[in-house]
Amino acid sequence: MKGLRGMAWLLVFQSVGELLSRGLSLPLPGPVLGMMLMLAGLRFALVREPVAECAGFLLAHLSLLFVPVGVGVMTHLALLGQYGGRMLLVIALSTWIGLAVTALVLYGPDRRKKEA
Repeated sequence: MKGLRGMAWLLVFQSVGELLSRGLSLPLPGPVLGMMLMLAGLRFALVREPVAECAGFLLAHLSLLFVPVGVGVMTHLALLGQYGGRMLLVIALSTWIGLAVTALVLYGPDRRKKEA
């Protein structure tokens, strides 16, 4: 029962985020606002405990959430065959760029401290 309450909290926060985003014409997507609201709500045990149980259940069954993605890939195999090489190149390049930027952000301040 606690897990269902956790799912309800997740849906409430997402819905409130959507309402705020669309109602106030904010530049942030509704789910992002909902997550920010949930972060604030997790300070309270009334929210934290049911959400923790729901999160545990979802993580235990995470592999099931990849089934729709697999079906989507199988449905669009022609597109994958046509653009697969380009997609692989873009994914590889963006991964390397992300790693490089992360390394620069992590090690950049250390270099400046040593130089000073």
